[in-house]
Amino acid sequence: MRIQRALARAGVASRRKSEELVAAGRVRVNGAIAEIGQAVDPARDVILVDGKRVRMPAVESWVVLNKPAGVICTRSDTRGRPTVFELVPDIPGLTYVGRLDFLTEGVLLFTNDGAAAHVLMHPSHAVEREYVATVTGDVEAAVRRARAGVELHDGPVHPSDISAKPLASGRGRWELSVTLTEGRNREVRRLCRELGLFVDRLVRVRYGPVTLGRLPTGESRSLTKKEHDAIRALVSHDRVEG
Repeated sequence: MRIQRALARAGVASRRKSEELVAAGRVRVNGAIAEIGQAVDPARDVILVDGKRVRMPAVESWVVLNKPAGVICTRSDTRGRPTVFELVPDIPGLTYVGRLDFLTEGVLLFTNDGAAAHVLMHPSHAVEREYVATVTGDVEAAVRRARAGVELHDGPVHPSDISAKPLASGRGRWELSVTLTEGRNREVRRLCRELGLFVDRLVRVRYGPVTLGRLPTGESRSLTKKEHDAIRALVSHDRVEG
């Protein structure tokens, strides 16, 4: 496989960041400075990043976490806040796929296949993310406007699906379902703010073929065979290499 894919697969960095490491001369293969695009065999070649050997994970792992609110997507936090890695198995090279902000809950995928994670997150592959928000405001008007597309400071947002229904509890609260095919920072919250909606709660209920189901808050599980097969179909060899 290509050197940048090997580094991503080992969880060193994303494929793009791995290319930057190679371009900066920080990667060596069998003692020689690596070149972008060179072929390597991680099982036989000695790959070093900043002098430290890179080891490939022995087994491909996938985990889904039902992320609670008040947990941060990072390995460690200088402010002492709980992190998502405290809630999942300690697997070498594990990285999250499409972060969630501090208050957002729901589906958070993890894998030690960095190249696959890159494919699932990249907007060009249009992997759907479905969110359910509890909101207040002029929701019906907001839905109509969103279907026509909304311009944010970093570009337009065109939900692939959006709908809403009033909650039985009343008090002007609605359940807003939004499906997007990209993962820009705080995109759903920013979309709601632009639409004049106040978000009381936000949950990601699906990422690609993986749904939240009945997974309790704060708990994690391995993917089912059906989910894993669907992920592998999305992350085909040609698309990863492309």
